[in-house]
Amino acid sequence: MTNGSLPFVVFVHRRRVHLRIISSPNWHNEETAGTILNTKDGGAAVEFFFRLFKLLTHRQIIMMQQSKEDHTPDRGTVDLSLQANLVQLQAIFSKAPDLIIRTFIYKQTGQKAALAYLCGLVDKNSINNNVLYQLMFEPIADSEPMPTNYLPITIGDLKSTTQWSNIELMLLEGHSILFLEGAELAYSLDTQGWPQRAITDSQIEASLKGAHQGFIESGWQNVALLRRMISTRELKMLELYVGTRVRSKVTILYLEDVTAPHLVEELQKRLMALNVDCIINTGELAEYLEDRPFSLLPQFITTERPDTAASQLLQGRICVVLDRSSSVMVAPVGIAAFFQGIDDYSTRWPVASFMRILRFIACFVAAFLPGFYIACISFNVEVIPLDLILSIGQFRAAVPFPPFIEAMLMELMLEMLREAGIRLPAPVGQTVGIVGGIVIGQAAVQAGIVSNLMVVVVSSTAVASFILPNYDMASSIRLIRFPVMFIASFFGIIGIVVCFMVLVIHLVQLRSLGESYSSPIAPIRIRDWKDVFIRLPVWSMKKRPESVRSLQKTRIGPKHQLKGDDE
Repeated sequence: MTNGSLPFVVFVHRRRVHLRIISSPNWHNEETAGTILNTKDGGAAVEFFFRLFKLLTHRQIIMMQQSKEDHTPDRGTVDLSLQANLVQLQAIFSKAPDLIIRTFIYKQTGQKAALAYLCGLVDKNSINNNVLYQLMFEPIADSEPMPTNYLPITIGDLKSTTQWSNIELMLLEGHSILFLEGAELAYSLDTQGWPQRAITDSQIEASLKGAHQGFIESGWQNVALLRRMISTRELKMLELYVGTRVRSKVTILYLEDVTAPHLVEELQKRLMALNVDCIINTGELAEYLEDRPFSLLPQFITTERPDTAASQLLQGRICVVLDRSSSVMVAPVGIAAFFQGIDDYSTRWPVASFMRILRFIACFVAAFLPGFYIACISFNVEVIPLDLILSIGQFRAAVPFPPFIEAMLMELMLEMLREAGIRLPAPVGQTVGIVGGIVIGQAAVQAGIVSNLMVVVVSSTAVASFILPNYDMASSIRLIRFPVMFIASFFGIIGIVVCFMVLVIHLVQLRSLGESYSSPIAPIRIRDWKDVFIRLPVWSMKKRPESVRSLQKTRIGPKHQLKGDDE
């Protein structure tokens, strides 16, 4: 039997099942040889296959990690000669004017030394005050013998390495490298200090009562914001690097006693399987990890708000922090999570429930209202009241285009105005919105290009799409509107019903990190409906969502209980 590149053998001996990995001689260890279960016991058989899957997944991750390490270029080791090391360093970073090499005499030993760093990625005050000054001018404390690797510097983290490949990566990550004459190793000093903006409120996820802090482009700062929100030792982190040309640091955060382990393993497996040059932002990373990459709907949530990410962590989901990106990815998620705003939990529950229902209505309006208008005008005129038909006919008498062309012109104009408003500076963007919404709309009606009712329909659609709290989902709904309009122009209301059914079928089949995207609606989990269409009081939501398969079900009670104990 084989599983991709991982062959294994299963054989039965004396009514017991034995498993042995045969792809590598190094894997004939006690772990694999000890997987023996009795086939007479049905529960043991299930456990056997679960352990088999877990073992294979773990081995595949190790294989992928080893494969990536094998592709890291080997540039040799550090030489005893300082001059040879500097020549090698300049050869690696040729045509790099931001590489700074500072040579000096190490005062305590009299050795020649050199400090190398990339200007712009380091904190120069830390280098001058905590490294160079103390190495060049710090007097010898006493005559007591010092350890071999002792350095009189006052920085937080100090590592040593002998490999040039590690030195190259550390320099690119903002570390400073110290070379000493006669030493077969180099020291990596934690002097990172690149320019970064202050922590401010999120621009695309505004909140009235939530915390006014947003993620920034520093991975560790974002992790610290989450650690500040969830200050518990159960918050675990897995650090990975993705990208073959430029390494991007990815940190997986989860609650060890809440999050299902198979979700963490699946996400880790997908990350390790990535073989790309570089990952720039979280949206790009999410696209690589999606279950259905051709779907219009987002399968992960990307948020700029630490309180939103912390809330998802507490529900049993996983957060992925990508260094150099100002948003954090959350997985797995269902369709209902895109309609939940952080202000829902800081306002009274009747108000939050009303807003939740309003968002679902707005979603239907944004997706189907233009198509419904086209269907009613073109095919199903009988559903319109007689007085309204006369009024519509009067408005449309001067319009030479059919309803579908009329709607497409207005929708495309609206999308262009929206994009122009986003790309331009804020004062100019507001002017473009006013000019486009009022002046052009009114002029188009007077010129007979569109009717008054079409302007009302398109304006209502635009307002409805702005109500959705998640930008990715709102953008997807905007795209769904166009095929609905096209089908409605040919088949009327029947075409809209068919589009709705196709969308529902797609939602039911969709997966997010292997979990159902439409849960808790399909499959039906009534207990989770307390926080889907409406939001009941927080004290009534004692259980975590079943759809994330959390280990610890209870979140409100005298004590937390493990799965099975609280049923």
